[in-house]
Amino acid sequence: KSFSGADVYKNVCMSCHTSGAAGAPVIGNGAQWSERLSKGKDTLYANAINGIGVMPARGGVSSLSDEEVKLAVDYILSESN
Repeated sequence: KSFSGADVYKNVCMSCHTSGAAGAPVIGNGAQWSERLSKGKDTLYANAINGIGVMPARGGVSSLSDEEVKLAVDYILSESN
């Protein structure tokens, strides 16, 4: 079964990207996301897949596919503009 971006966000990403834990950009905060988007969406995808800073690769869920991680990034961006 493949998960939607919203499913992945709610089950994996939400704990840090709702609270801003460890400096995570917060969903809904357009300024925080536009700064990161300025490097290009492919960079955001790569950071989410490979990990960046204290964020583990795939948010710590190694079973997620690249496509599922990208859908979660797209979902966060759609909720943050």
